[in-house]
Amino acid sequence: MSKREVICKAIAALYKEGAELAVAFQKNEEQQFQYDYQRWYSKSLKVIETLASDRYPEFRGYYEIDPKRKSLGYATYVIQDYLKNVIPNKYDYPNFDARSQVLKCFFNQITILHSIEERVDSVLGDMAGELYAEFQDDEVAVARQLAKISARAAGALAGVLIEGHLQKVAQAHSIKIAKKNPTIADLNDPLKTASVIDVPVWRKISYLADLRNLCSHKKDLEPTKDQVEELIQGAEWLTKNVF
Repeated sequence: MSKREVICKAIAALYKEGAELAVAFQKNEEQQFQYDYQRWYSKSLKVIETLASDRYPEFRGYYEIDPKRKSLGYATYVIQDYLKNVIPNKYDYPNFDARSQVLKCFFNQITILHSIEERVDSVLGDMAGELYAEFQDDEVAVARQLAKISARAAGALAGVLIEGHLQKVAQAHSIKIAKKNPTIADLNDPLKTASVIDVPVWRKISYLADLRNLCSHKKDLEPTKDQVEELIQGAEWLTKNVF
């Protein structure tokens, strides 16, 4: 089962659990409501925070009492009030139905939960992108530390980072690369031909490829610290500007 399927299955289970709990509450079967709702809310809150952070404050707002609340009535009554056995002043609200207000809040939460299933693909994509970006930043940091010990090794690492990133760029644009293990040059030309990069960027990458070759192949000529730092800076620039 894929990660997407696992997440969608979990959301569907929470949605079903919430819907059944709401129906039971609507039928006055509320003996377990406080316990069951709190359990459902805790699990659902984490899902909303992870997959729909823009809806997170709204989701919490249907349950939690606003600390800045100045009055208690139809517009400000939340589920937490009901669980604490709090109701508005009967003089001001003689016909106030706390159960009805709880159901409105609960149904809104269930609806928000149900709606985020459509976001799973985009959220997983964003998470993967963020993790990959963090990985690239870590690799750049490692290359800089390695440069203090071996300029050649640091340059080789930066070259690997450039190759890997260009391969991802080519895949993202559905560009087929003939070689199974392409070099920077093998990737650079097809990206220019497909207009993914312009001539100035192509030239910059070509120069970085020359520096990489100096670090990885020309054993009779040692790369300078400045050349390696230029290669590392180029790798860092490339990963943040070419997509």
